[in-house]
Amino acid sequence: MTTPGVKQSYTIPCSSVFRDAVQALAERRGVNAADLARSVMLIVPEKAIDEYEDPGDPPKSDRETIVLKSGPAEGRPWRRKPRLQLRLPPGFSIIMVRKALKMALDFDTGDVKMRVEKSDILAAESAALAEARALKKRQAEPPVELLQSREELERLRQIVDNLAFDPLDRGVTTFNEALHVMGFAPSARPDLREIRTKYRVLAAIHHPDSNYGSHQRMTQLNAAMDLLRRHIT
Repeated sequence: MTTPGVKQSYTIPCSSVFRDAVQALAERRGVNAADLARSVMLIVPEKAIDEYEDPGDPPKSDRETIVLKSGPAEGRPWRRKPRLQLRLPPGFSIIMVRKALKMALDFDTGDVKMRVEKSDILAAESAALAEARALKKRQAEPPVELLQSREELERLRQIVDNLAFDPLDRGVTTFNEALHVMGFAPSARPDLREIRTKYRVLAAIHHPDSNYGSHQRMTQLNAAMDLLRRHIT
């Protein structure tokens, strides 16, 4: 069951050949890959898509190289599976979306045809109208609610900034500095389990990809974790 008007990000692993074919079709039609998948899933019965061929994950030899944009490894190359990044309503499986994209490619080449009945068209129109109305309703929400959300987010940022440690000018070089960065008292002697627990909590806050993240704090948090771990082990 999907929620009209609400979308989430889907990462669809696939071969580089399949990815390139989907992107090329989307470009020719003046849409994006999510539009292709959504169009198929609006028209074609779910059972038909479920029974369709899945192009599957990429083979082990098919990898792409990207450069990391944040974190301790920022700027370093990383090999990963080729993928498509789509935004669709929640509730779809990765395989369902991938099959829908395969069906869109096969429709375009004429490898598969579908008999469309009036009931199918009416159902698709009804679903599209319902989604459009839900989206319009969400966009028409009073601006004051959005303003309040922004104000609340700013308050949370200020709270995190006030409670978080001040980055050390020279970086983390001593055991006591590592304790400070990790939020332990100067006299504390935490074990490895306590250190890992504290690190997970702080990393979720300070990671550059979070709403309150800080690259400098995350770098020093990693350095503190490494120093304390080496000191204990």
